Amino acid sequence: MHTLLEAPETKVLRASTSGPLALARALADEFARTAVQRDMAGGTPKDERDAIRRSGLLGLIVPTEYGGHGATWTETLQVVREIARVDSSVAHVFAFQHLLLATVRLFGSAAQWRPLFEKTVRHDWFWGNALNPLDTRTVCTPRDGGFEFNGQKSFCSGALDADMLIASAIDEASGKLVLAALPRDREGIHLFPDWDNMGQRQTDSGSARFERVRIEQHEVLAVPGPLSSPFACLRPLIAQLILSNIYLGIAEGALAEARRYTNGQSRAWPAAQVAAATEDPYVLGTYGEFWVGLEGARLLTERAAHSLDTAWARDLDLSETERGEVAVNVAAAKVATTRVGLDLTSRMFEVAGARSTTAALRLDRFWRNLRTHTLHDPVAYKIRELGDWSLNGSYPTPSFYS
Repeated sequence: MHTLLEAPETKVLRASTSGPLALARALADEFARTAVQRDMAGGTPKDERDAIRRSGLLGLIVPTEYGGHGATWTETLQVVREIARVDSSVAHVFAFQHLLLATVRLFGSAAQWRPLFEKTVRHDWFWGNALNPLDTRTVCTPRDGGFEFNGQKSFCSGALDADMLIASAIDEASGKLVLAALPRDREGIHLFPDWDNMGQRQTDSGSARFERVRIEQHEVLAVPGPLSSPFACLRPLIAQLILSNIYLGIAEGALAEARRYTNGQSRAWPAAQVAAATEDPYVLGTYGEFWVGLEGARLLTERAAHSLDTAWARDLDLSETERGEVAVNVAAAKVATTRVGLDLTSRMFEVAGARSTTAALRLDRFWRNLRTHTLHDPVAYKIRELGDWSLNGSYPTPSFYS
């Protein structure tokens, strides 16, 4: 029998499954089979990305009138979490697909995003990231009625196996950020497989070099442009909530693995004077703490997703205050999922026992992935923003990270 990773006929699953979440669970089951080996190997998860291409899930957030599923952000992020429980690297690049489509929608004109949405669904385009607002080494200069990108770029997640890119550069004259949507195979784009970090090892978050890369006027996302309205300022909140859902998925996956090991392999400590590790009062207490922490983080994350859906539906009518409410909800979810996730993925070994540290299981991948990803931006600044809101009633100031 063919697996989802192998079968060229997998597109039939678009109509035959009960919905995107069911399909995501089927994909996650397949990804779980090789997650340990692929974590060790690093590199591009080519088979897994191709399985997602065939599934039709790349158009999950695209409205139905443009051929997509028309999913809400709540539904889309549930799919991200489902994959993140077993493979946070693949979940990362899959989630960024929808962030980058949102970038086109929020920063570009209807004449830009509508055909790009339709082509994404029709051609199963995977979008990659070459947008890093903190990396200002790539410069944009006018050239023959268009523009030219030149320079280096770091943290280009998912770009190596992408069909399309969102790339950023700094305007040579004004110093402003310029964003463009362009084909991955455009002449002059060089992507390097130099991502070899301790976690998120299959996100291909390596570097890029742009050498006289031609950018046409219609490829620049300038109308209405980056962070041009409260609605456009939802983009960083989508990014932050995507990270929160990946963190939550990692923590949920870690708890499932810990539970499986405690039930099947762990031994009772002699001083506990119980027959099995599952009866040890300290083990039970730790699992209770895990559950409470995860339940709180989950509820905060789901509340933030629902508030994002409400704001998304407002479109250009979204007010600064309404956007601010979403920002507070997202920041709270980000703090909770970071803290709970790091605690759980570290302490899971206390309830699994010494044998669970065997390299063959690589259970440390949950902590490594979470620790690597939570350094995306310092959570301390989210706490400061929440403190300013709690004490002074000031909403987080819109930026590419808040």
